[in-house]
Amino acid sequence: MVMVCFVGIKEESFRAGTAVLPKFFLENVGLESFEVLRRSGGKKVGVSDMPRVMVESFLRDYLEIEFVVGRELKVCSGYFLGLMEEKNNKINNVHDQQVLEDEKKIAASSIIIGISSFNKSLDHPLFSLCKEIYMVSGADRRNWHHLPTEKYPKPLVFHDGRLAFRPTPLAILAMFMWVPFGFSLALIRVIIGLTLPYDLLIPILVFTGLRLEVKNPHCYHSSVSYKPKGLLYVCNHRTLLDPLYFSFGLKKPVTAATYSLSRVSEILAPIKTVRLTRDRHQDAKMMEKLLNQGDMIVCPEGTTCREPFLLRFSPLFAELSDDIVPVAMDVKVSFFYGTTASGFKCLDPIFFLMNPFPSYTIQFLDKVSGANGENSRIEVANYVQSEIGKALGFECTGLTRKDKYLILAGNEGVAYTGKRC
Repeated sequence: MVMVCFVGIKEESFRAGTAVLPKFFLENVGLESFEVLRRSGGKKVGVSDMPRVMVESFLRDYLEIEFVVGRELKVCSGYFLGLMEEKNNKINNVHDQQVLEDEKKIAASSIIIGISSFNKSLDHPLFSLCKEIYMVSGADRRNWHHLPTEKYPKPLVFHDGRLAFRPTPLAILAMFMWVPFGFSLALIRVIIGLTLPYDLLIPILVFTGLRLEVKNPHCYHSSVSYKPKGLLYVCNHRTLLDPLYFSFGLKKPVTAATYSLSRVSEILAPIKTVRLTRDRHQDAKMMEKLLNQGDMIVCPEGTTCREPFLLRFSPLFAELSDDIVPVAMDVKVSFFYGTTASGFKCLDPIFFLMNPFPSYTIQFLDKVSGANGENSRIEVANYVQSEIGKALGFECTGLTRKDKYLILAGNEGVAYTGKRC
């Protein structure tokens, strides 16, 4: 496993331990062992036979373990060799030696508890300091319950990687068997979406397995026959295909204002897309011009979020129109996520369309007035965010696009749920 995962990878570029693996580890935590861990007082130390760079972020950030002892990887000129250092029962590196010394200092006054699955783990020097040891058998583990998300010490808001399922051996086998069919199916879906009119492509795409549910479509109809401006649709951001599915739901093209879009996706998009610059004044002029030409959709989060959370809404949209229609979007996939923070974004639509039965739910909410003398643009943005959150059952946060990429790049702490701006 180590050879396949690490050989040739640059040491400073390895992000899976912080951006991808914590999600899968959390899904495999037993509620019973977690409760024992939380009840235990004093300092907590994790000992693992896996490479430390794979498990350290998960154990520290999500299980609140202060020190992590694991296998070290061999490195040459800044690149992993795909080999681990020799395993023995002695402390043979500076990190583990420091952990042992710290534990010895508190051993006299603290109760150190060890939890082990195998007898061989007890040979590690750290277990000699334990006052209590809990042995877990295979039968015990089979009867454990999975740790529910609401009991996570810290919310899992951001994570990366393409797999949308726990990578068990059988699940991985099923995925590899599906990939050739899924890739062919994705190409067929792309061709249909680019070439056929709405009245034809929608039933054909449904036949290929795509699912689309539209709720409360009456909410977006205008109450007047003449509009000096188009309607401004404001939605949360789940995948790059949000504006496209939205157009399918309306059965008409709508201009999409995007903060970031790959050139390939921009060229292939069957609807008009306009790239925003993140310069407030320049973007405001551009969006004002587009609204004078017709309806427009914008995702004020500025980036996608996979989990049931809403990132902070940029308040720019609240200044542009008095006809704002909040739109709540949700997406379900079984094999692959159609988003990435570190991979090739041009492949995001392909991965989404490779799922056997990807589904979108689009819910139109009641219209909202833009910023005026009574409500500021920030208040309007927060209100729209909260209404979409209520409709979806998602939690609103103050996290931003910058927070997401800093976290997934491993440059700054763990995501936390903050107050809205």
